[in-house]
Amino acid sequence: MGERDLRGKPIADGILEQVRKEAEEMSEQGWSPKLVSITVGDVEAVDVYVRNQRRTAERAGIEFQERHFPGDVTQDELRTAISAMNVDPRITGIIIQRPVPEQISVKALQTAIHPFKDVEGMHPTSIGNIVYSDTEIAPCTAAASVEMLKATGMSLEGMEVVVIGHSEIVGKPIAFLLMAEGATVTVCHHMTRSVQIHSRRADAIFVAVGKPRLITGDMIKPGAAVIDIGINAIEEDGVEKLVGDVDYETASEVAGWITPVPGGVGPVTVSILMRNTMAALRRQKEAYDKQFAEQQDKVVATPSE
Repeated sequence: MGERDLRGKPIADGILEQVRKEAEEMSEQGWSPKLVSITVGDVEAVDVYVRNQRRTAERAGIEFQERHFPGDVTQDELRTAISAMNVDPRITGIIIQRPVPEQISVKALQTAIHPFKDVEGMHPTSIGNIVYSDTEIAPCTAAASVEMLKATGMSLEGMEVVVIGHSEIVGKPIAFLLMAEGATVTVCHHMTRSVQIHSRRADAIFVAVGKPRLITGDMIKPGAAVIDIGINAIEEDGVEKLVGDVDYETASEVAGWITPVPGGVGPVTVSILMRNTMAALRRQKEAYDKQFAEQQDKVVATPSE
């Protein structure tokens, strides 16, 4: 790790400490946070994610429960299960683990989750809120990436930022989150004619395209912050390794800050999931308090017999 490395663990630790304190306070008020993870079928990679989420949740003072469904479960059966979770006051948030079998539409399941329990920030309502600069609950990876940039101490107001990759759950939300902070954002994608023309003038670059070492040092403005969101498994000299979408070796010689892969955005992403959980719990409590107050007002307004 070099001096320019923008590591995720210290940032994640700070977020989790704040979450833990809030979880304790809310639990004392009778509002204990609880996450439910939905897994479908048996996928070894999913087990790794779930174990990591469980460990992080326990550290943050959030109860974690896994609900496993067989690989032949139907879409309707899952929607029914989610509907039951939506009305269960003991459940704060619901997570859909990927991948899922072919007969299951993740998008449809995500839409089935009530926006109040959408801790992944993937419901159309959550995405739509970001457009209106309501960024309290945003897609975890996108929010984590922006958190990494904030950790540099650079002012985001008026900053020239280039986002390379325009997926619905990473690239596009990053652009909206940055615009909410006052940054000037350019989004590049597979039809952009000359990515380097844009990237060389950027104060910060976010890269999420799923192509190993696509962005090299000669495509980066000296001193820029480089947030590498990609994680790719490759074989090199007979050895399997994980690399990002940025060529770390050449980029680190030019960048002012750069996220390593692994060890960069990943740890922060899980901590954002926990922060979203507390945001969801606050919204649920506010909705309950409002409804309770309205009912009390009706009782008071009703003449006694």
